[in-house]
Amino acid sequence: MASWIHVRPDAIYVWRRHPDLEERLSWYVRVMRGEAPPKYRLARAWRMTGYDSLEELEEASEEELWRSHEREARAFRDWWRRLRDGEEEPPDREELHSEEPSLLDLKTVLAYRLASPCRLCERRCMAERAQGRRGACRLDLDTYVHSAFLHLGEEAPLVPSGTIFYGGCNFTCVFCQNWDVSQWHAREGTRVTPRMLAEIQDKLAARGARNINHVGGDPVPSIHTIIDSMRHATHWKPQLWNSNMYMTSEALELLADLIDIWLPDLKFGNNKCALRLAATPNYWEVTTRNIKTAAQHGNMIIRHLVMPGHLECCTKPVLKWIAENLPKHKIIVNVMSQYTPDNLVLRIPRKWPELTRRPTTTEIQEAQEYAENLGLKTLDT
Repeated sequence: MASWIHVRPDAIYVWRRHPDLEERLSWYVRVMRGEAPPKYRLARAWRMTGYDSLEELEEASEEELWRSHEREARAFRDWWRRLRDGEEEPPDREELHSEEPSLLDLKTVLAYRLASPCRLCERRCMAERAQGRRGACRLDLDTYVHSAFLHLGEEAPLVPSGTIFYGGCNFTCVFCQNWDVSQWHAREGTRVTPRMLAEIQDKLAARGARNINHVGGDPVPSIHTIIDSMRHATHWKPQLWNSNMYMTSEALELLADLIDIWLPDLKFGNNKCALRLAATPNYWEVTTRNIKTAAQHGNMIIRHLVMPGHLECCTKPVLKWIAENLPKHKIIVNVMSQYTPDNLVLRIPRKWPELTRRPTTTEIQEAQEYAENLGLKTLDT
């Protein structure tokens, strides 16, 4: 018996305790059990029309590439929805051969175009990262992995999760618990190429990971390397996107056909709190737009961290929006109680006095009851 079961037995019995999980996470479950291929393998087998080689793709204009992507992605998504809904049997592994140029190749070329000048995140800082300039995420074009391991602390249906922590983030959360990876030492991890990142994914899969979990920091600044790595990976595990979701619509278009399960963090309930606590403009419009779109392209567990003193301004608006804008019968919400003062809040507590304590039991209970009264499906934290 795997040793992790003794640490997280709920990762096994969660499926019995919540019998509707398999329906809510139906695509993820099928891929996890080997009953359907992960989307990135489907995209890698989707032969592009109009191009005879990868070189032709690379020489095309960005405008032409986006026109091709719109056409190919539309057809690919129709196919994937038939597979998801059981209208068509998914192909066997032996039937899926990598094609060149593929839809995945097209996405890779476009991802590098978006990365420099950078339009991956909604800050659109336009940094020439390919020339060594650092963007708002604190990174140039290089991607840094700070750690990669079987994570036993994620939500029960995801454990053990093959988690890859990327350096850099497009937020500056004053309370960030991963401040060393995301902000202060973003470039002190291991610099990886796409092939190295593919090997990391394959090793995690071989060790028994239920999924490949891209997190950070935040994975958005490293989208180009992550997508490129999928051209070289050999595993058949679900791809999981664990992110603040503050990306451009263009970046999300590239990910939509590659990610099997989304783990977005919807933290702030308004722009004022997001700007004050994370220096992030237009937070609410961007993240809700992206989460609503992503929910159409895979399964989803939404995280919300309950912050002390932010129940009315953040927690309740977030939960209310989820209930009113997403299909409640398909979405799972994790109301998280793990907030602990950290980073700048500890260094300059007078600037954010409400965040210098943990949330009270009353605050957590009120948040969980509010979610329950809205009819949202939640998991134990």
